Amino acid sequence: MKGPALLSQPVSDRPLRGIVAMLLAVAFFSAMDAGMKSLTAAHSPMQIACLRGAFAWPFVVLWLWRSAQFQHLLQARWSLHLLRAALGITMLWAFVFSLQTLGLADAYAIFFAAPFIITLLSAWWLKEYVAPRHYLVLAIGLAAVFYMLKPDAGQWFSLGALGALLAAFCYAVSAITVRVLARSDSAGNMVFWLMTFLTLGAGLLALPHWQPLQLALWPLYLLVGVSGFLGQITITEAFRIAPAAVVAPFEYTALLWGIGFDIVFWQQYPGSSVYIGASIIMLCGLYLLLQQRR
Repeated sequence: MKGPALLSQPVSDRPLRGIVAMLLAVAFFSAMDAGMKSLTAAHSPMQIACLRGAFAWPFVVLWLWRSAQFQHLLQARWSLHLLRAALGITMLWAFVFSLQTLGLADAYAIFFAAPFIITLLSAWWLKEYVAPRHYLVLAIGLAAVFYMLKPDAGQWFSLGALGALLAAFCYAVSAITVRVLARSDSAGNMVFWLMTFLTLGAGLLALPHWQPLQLALWPLYLLVGVSGFLGQITITEAFRIAPAAVVAPFEYTALLWGIGFDIVFWQQYPGSSVYIGASIIMLCGLYLLLQQRR
């Protein structure tokens, strides 16, 4: 599951390169999510959230050193960084919790609710204009999400599905926070402090149930760290060099990766509700993006 993209106006319009960057970002984040799902048998969701930040942190520091951005790290809006860190910790914990019982494809399909929540929050929080007809599309998309929160073992809602929905909500609020932070803080600031606070905060919360790292799992630890870092860099590059309306639809390729990983590694096949709900959500999302581009 990706971190919020560091949205800004593209420095130049290079749509093909932006699409390639987005496709790579989705592939990296999907690999990271598959690694986190594999770790759920050995570690708690909160410890996995800590490990996601800890193993990406050295690569972030190296990136900042190579790009000479260290001098700006203390020029930060601490209240928003701390809020974003709290959201990031909750988001990762909830998403990893959902992966304990859901396949990647199921979790992704529910997580696709995030763009609809972002649009609603943008209208309420940032006072951005949303056309009346778009509210109907948002309602249809959110209805499809609730359709996928199907009863499980006699319960009204699957706990795993609710975890994925909570992750989507936290991601949406964090994305709005990024829009506000981007007015004063650099991309390097946002990535560095998110990884730092994520590692420290999730690590403290995970201490009561901390399990020692296992030598046999080090390839997975490194996979989560490296792919998470590369995903963050490539998704930032995608939105930097091409319009969001051009590259954002390719985020939906995550569903293909999720289905593939589920089948190959866990022999899990998505149910019909996932295909139906995800199709409706993607159509609604593509419509909103097309309207935004116009």
